[in-house]
Amino acid sequence: MNTTPIQTSAGRGRARAPGRPRTTAKDRLFHLSTSLHRRIFRATKGRVLGRAMGMPVAELVTVGRRTGRERATMLAVPVLEADRLVLVASFGGDDRHPAWFLNLRANPSVRVTVAGSTRRPTARVATGAERAALWSRIVERYAGYARYQQRTERELPIVVLEGGRQQR
Repeated sequence: MNTTPIQTSAGRGRARAPGRPRTTAKDRLFHLSTSLHRRIFRATKGRVLGRAMGMPVAELVTVGRRTGRERATMLAVPVLEADRLVLVASFGGDDRHPAWFLNLRANPSVRVTVAGSTRRPTARVATGAERAALWSRIVERYAGYARYQQRTERELPIVVLEGGRQQR
C-alpha cells in the first residue's frame, strides 16, 4: 500500500499530483502576461505588441503533451527568415524547460503566426555547428539570451521551425 500523502499547492488545500512541479508566482505571472499579450496580438493581427526587445513576436501553438489540447504562447523570434523561424527555449534562464518546448518535443507539428501570417511548420532542436552558428546570431540580436544562459546549468535549446504552407 502506498502511503505517500498527496501534496497541496501553496497551502491552499488543492491536491497536487506527486512528482508534479509546484506552480510558482513567476509561472502565474508568465501565464497572465502571455494571455493578455495574445489577446491584444490576435485582436490587432500583430499591429500592436508585434515586436518585443527589437524582435518580431510570434504566437506559437503546440499540442499539449498530456492533454492533447492546443496550447498557445507568445515568443520573441530572434531569427526570422523566409523559410524558417528560430526560437530559444530560455524560460528567462529558469532551470526548467518551458512547457511549450516540452510539448513540441512530444509533437513537433506546430502552428505559428508572425507578422500577420500563419504557417504549420515542423519543429526541431538545432545541434552542433548549426546551433553554434545560430547562437552567435541570437545573442548578437539580443544579449539577454546570453544572460539567461548564465542563470542556468541547462543548455538553452534552440528550436528551428521549418516548412509548412503559409495560411492567411
